[in-house]
Amino acid sequence: MTDPAAVATAATFAAVFIALWIGHTVGDHWVQSSCQAAHKGLPGWTGRLACTRHVLGLTATKAAVLAPVALVLGLDLGAAGLAVGFLLDAASHWWADRRTTLAALARTCGKAEFYSLGTPAHPAHPVTAEGTYAPTIGTGAYALDQSWHTLWLGAAALIIAAL
Repeated sequence: MTDPAAVATAATFAAVFIALWIGHTVGDHWVQSSCQAAHKGLPGWTGRLACTRHVLGLTATKAAVLAPVALVLGLDLGAAGLAVGFLLDAASHWWADRRTTLAALARTCGKAEFYSLGTPAHPAHPVTAEGTYAPTIGTGAYALDQSWHTLWLGAAALIIAAL
C-alpha cells in the first residue's frame, strides 16, 4: 500500500521543481540584466558583485513564481526547507556563473571540447559563408551551465519538499 505522506511529498517535490525551473528560466534570461551577464564572470569584485546581483534577482524570481504555486496548490512548505533549498540553489548558481569554476569542472570531467563547442575556441566552430565566425547561442558552455543549474534545482526542490 502506498503511504499517503510519501505521495504528498512526491507531489510537492514535482510542483516545487516545476515552479523553480520556470523561475530559473525567466530569471536567468529575462530578469538578468545585460550588464550582469557581461560582467558576472569577470575577475575581482566587479565580477563577484555582478554575479551576486544576478543571483539575488534570480532567487527573488524563483520565490515569486513558487509563492503562488504553493498558495494555489496548498503546499505545506516549511521555513527550514525553503531557507536551505534556496540557499543551496543560490550558492550553486553563483559558483557556476563565475564561469572559470564551471570551465575548470568541465576540463576536470573531460568536457573541455564540449564546453568550447559553438565558440571560436572549438576546432569546428560555426562559420559564415565567408569563413568568419558565426556567433551562436547554442554553445557547449551554455548547455553545461543550464544542466548544472537544473541539477541543483532538483536538489533544492527535494530539500524544500522534504523539510
